[in-house]
This record gives sequence, structure tokens and C-alpha cells, in this order.
Amino acid sequence: MIALIQRVTQARVRAGGADVGAIDRGVLALVCAERGDTEREADALLAKLLALRLFADPQGRMNLSVVDVGGGLLLVPQFTLAADTSGGTRPSFSPAAPPAEGERLFDHFVAEARARHAPVATGIFGAHMQVELTNDGPVTFWLQVKPRELNG
Repeated sequence: MIALIQRVTQARVRAGGADVGAIDRGVLALVCAERGDTEREADALLAKLLALRLFADPQGRMNLSVVDVGGGLLLVPQFTLAADTSGGTRPSFSPAAPPAEGERLFDHFVAEARARHAPVATGIFGAHMQVELTNDGPVTFWLQVKPRELNG
């Protein structure tokens, strides 16, 4: 599983001309399931996301997690994060999980996030969306959990 996460002061996602998810201070996470991913990878990625220290403590150091600051999570499905761009000028999306599996794992990720944290807002799997955000810092991280990382 992959997540591109950004610390934001606000973020929202629109689909079909309407807002479908929005947060104030928190984390925007673009989330992608890769071939071979299971709930184990989704759970491990969520644990990393919730524990990552992205927010400043009173001394100005990044020592606080989104949980510590009570920030929002905006989870947006984005299969293009798994793109293979190593050859030519047209990305290959074969590393991404098949759509039904990607949607199932995204839904699992969202359900687990809602069970462990609030507020959680989302985009819509498979929809054409527009994402607006104000990146705070800017602070952006790439998180990835591969199946082999959990076996060793």
C-alpha cells in the first residue's frame, strides 16, 4: 500500500461538482493499493500514518501526530501512485491492484481509520475528483508498506 501524505491547514475533495469530503487542520492522504496487498498492508500503513510525527510541539519540533493534535484525515483513493514510469512517456498502471481489489482495500483502510480516529473524510473510489489543499510547511511524505516488509 502507498500513501502520499501532506500536512494541511485545510483540504477538500469535489466530485460531480459537489464537495464530498473536507477537513481543516490535519493530513490529506492519497491512498493506493498495489497488486498483492492485503488488509495487513493496509493496517500497517494506517498505523504508520496515524503515528507519524508531522505537527509541531510547543518548541516548534515535529513531535506530534495527527492523533495527538486531533487533526482531520482526508483519504482520497489514487491508483496512479502505483504507476510504473520507467519506460517511455506513457505510465503503466499494472503495479496497481485491480479496481475491485483496490476499492475493497481502500474501503477497509477508511473503516479502520474511522474506528481509530476522527474526523475522517474521503473521496470517492473511481470518481473523477478535484482536490484542493493548503499544504502547511510544505510537509509531504511518501509512505509505502510492501508485503515482504511484514514477513521479515
